[in-house]
Amino acid sequence: MNQNQGGNDARHDDDSALSDFLASLVDYTPTIPDELVEHYLAKSGFQCPDVRLIRLVAVATQKFVTEVASDALQQCKARQSAVVKDKRDKQQKDKRLILTMEDLSKALREYGVNVKHQEYFADSPSSGMDPASRDE
Repeated sequence: MNQNQGGNDARHDDDSALSDFLASLVDYTPTIPDELVEHYLAKSGFQCPDVRLIRLVAVATQKFVTEVASDALQQCKARQSAVVKDKRDKQQKDKRLILTMEDLSKALREYGVNVKHQEYFADSPSSGMDPASRDE
């Protein structure tokens, strides 16, 4: 009986923490505007007048986008460091990172999102060439 009471106390603490968090969302202004979140939620068939829930979805979306961007950046750095190993002089002069669809696709794949990009993306030297003249 003591374990059951301890479980109820933990549940009450979780409910209290969730209530406090949801209340804090009322004053929070997320990076992703409420109108944009509402639009995409409505487009998927979800209607909710509670601004706290809309902002919770915005915060979760912001976290997801941030994590994907961070992972894509790591993919980009790994790819460019592998390519430039032979060219140490150029690496010292040009430290710009070039993020490609391949980097983004690899990062999204880790989250279960498969991206197939169209031929018009210029991620390869053969992009924009006549398909008959490509050496594939």
